[in-house]
Amino acid sequence: MKLEGRVALVTGASQGIGHACARALAREGASVALAARNQQKLDQLVAEITAAGGKAAAFVIDVSDEEQVKSGVKSALAQFGKIDILVNNAGITRDQLLLRMKRADWDAVLATNLTSAYLCIQQVIGSMLKQRWGRIINVASVFGQMGQAGQANYSASKAGLIGLTMAMAREVASRHITCNAVAPGFIETGMTAVLSEEFKQNAVKQIPLGRVGLPEDVASAVCFLASDDASYITGHVLNVNGGMLMG
Repeated sequence: MKLEGRVALVTGASQGIGHACARALAREGASVALAARNQQKLDQLVAEITAAGGKAAAFVIDVSDEEQVKSGVKSALAQFGKIDILVNNAGITRDQLLLRMKRADWDAVLATNLTSAYLCIQQVIGSMLKQRWGRIINVASVFGQMGQAGQANYSASKAGLIGLTMAMAREVASRHITCNAVAPGFIETGMTAVLSEEFKQNAVKQIPLGRVGLPEDVASAVCFLASDDASYITGHVLNVNGGMLMG
């Protein structure tokens, strides 16, 4: 259990990649603060982790709301005493060609996917600086690296996360805090489940490993970056995409 004694905060923990990350971190011994908007799903995950012998608590937070982030992280710090690991995973899509994209859809995606990471880092960094140890892991996307038609807002937000990752890595490295990103490719989640079967089959053709990824594939990468095994890695983007993008 490589993360025993550590406390992790995972945003977007109620489903998909965040759900898998929370479970994996708990299996490695971390106490997990679960953040999302859906109380019922968070409570179910707390029960699941607790039943498996782990420690978890739910915090209902809309990460696009600065006051909710401040109060939610404050509650998590009060309950657990510290936050060692931050996984900025919360994300949404509002797909549309840029020509037709509403400003509200641009703003919503940037607020949830990018600005929330800035807000969460700002609230937890004091705890990490105090103990001179920390792991910040931002969940970006292959489309933040290569772009995607109809996802200008999503691609921009994920590319922004990569830039934020590198800037933060430089800011906090002297305090033994690392900041890295994980860039998933095509992952089987609720977000991709709504896509047509034809689209999925065409997507798989672009993946050298010949399969769609699982949330657990991303969670394994997150756990590695959160551990002492990755203590000399910072400012890095770890691709978890089956070879969809190389180089």
